[in-house]
Amino acid sequence: MKRVLTALILIPIVLLIVFLGPKQHWVFSAAVALVAALAGWEYLGLAQQRGANPPRISTTLALLALFAANFEWPDWTAGAFGVLSLALLILCTFRRPVEQMMADASACIFCMFYVGFTLLTLISLHEQPNGPSLVVFLLCAVWAGDSTALYTGRAWGRHKMAPGISPGKSWEGAIGSVAGSLIAAAILLALASYLQSRDIPVLSYPDEPWYWLVLAVVVNVAAQVGDLAESALKRSAGVKDSGSLLPGHGGVLDRIDALLLAAPVLWYAQVIHQRF
Repeated sequence: MKRVLTALILIPIVLLIVFLGPKQHWVFSAAVALVAALAGWEYLGLAQQRGANPPRISTTLALLALFAANFEWPDWTAGAFGVLSLALLILCTFRRPVEQMMADASACIFCMFYVGFTLLTLISLHEQPNGPSLVVFLLCAVWAGDSTALYTGRAWGRHKMAPGISPGKSWEGAIGSVAGSLIAAAILLALASYLQSRDIPVLSYPDEPWYWLVLAVVVNVAAQVGDLAESALKRSAGVKDSGSLLPGHGGVLDRIDALLLAAPVLWYAQVIHQRF
């Protein structure tokens, strides 16, 4: 029930932020930056469980600075990432005993990439001409796949997918997850077509329907791998959840783990498709 209530509160807020007009794009960027900062804080907490002692405040500020740089100077995002990562490397070099430096610096810089650089692609998707539609497609494919996997796995899960990483996940749940994403994509395409026929251009999915259905499968697979990757991090740290900020869902990192891989995959799939 906590899981359902949290979702019922958060989903309308997320959709409102996604569909704000172009002049309010900074609100979407700020919201993603906040999520990245919270998830980064939790990741650094996981790193501490493994003996590292990364500068959590400095790294969190670096994450926020990365998103600010991307908003003001989007063409220099890669450069900003490099400068901020080097700054964290220098900070770790002089703030701790030399024996601790490698673990601390690795945790900081990987955090910048894992929750910072990946979530920047979410902003890049939102900036496209049909950006809100792309973000909704991504969220629905991930959310529907996650929910379907949960109930399919509980009902029919017999064959474990990766028992050493996540004992609860099964191949039956994974297949159900793909089916859930396909159904969500089909509903979105039908809804977009219905709204377009009535001159309500809220959702826009150009290209043939088969392209979006294939993309839903690709995004779903990426989301499942992202979920497993975060599960491996938690198991390595010896914890069940990355945090407790979201009742019924664990921490912020637990909630966005699938997006950390699915968002870049959707972004680069769009880039490749537009080129060819």
